[in-house]
Amino acid sequence: MSAEHHDAASSYRTYMVGFVLSVILTVIPFAVVMSGATSNLNVALAIIFGLGAIQILVHIYYFLHVTFSAEDGWQAMSLMITVVFLAIILSGSIWVMLHLHENMMPAHEQIERVKNLP
Repeated sequence: MSAEHHDAASSYRTYMVGFVLSVILTVIPFAVVMSGATSNLNVALAIIFGLGAIQILVHIYYFLHVTFSAEDGWQAMSLMITVVFLAIILSGSIWVMLHLHENMMPAHEQIERVKNLP
């Protein structure tokens, strides 16, 4: 087996592992939501966001081939920035979702008062 063939087979295997992991990490949250496996919203959100974060890291490692050992640490630095952005996006999304109901409530209360007028 030539070196080129070995590299191509290894690369193909890496992409297939990444693809399978991505599919699994997509199907699990979808199944949890669609089947109603958990009635606790916090648990469902933890599953969705946790597996979403893991899926981003799977994409970075298996498809972009970003590792800590390559290119004198520049890839490690980009991986760390990705983790920081991921934390900001996840925490910001959770914050917006938790406060969305609170911000929408005044309009809802006004509609209820208008419905109850004689």
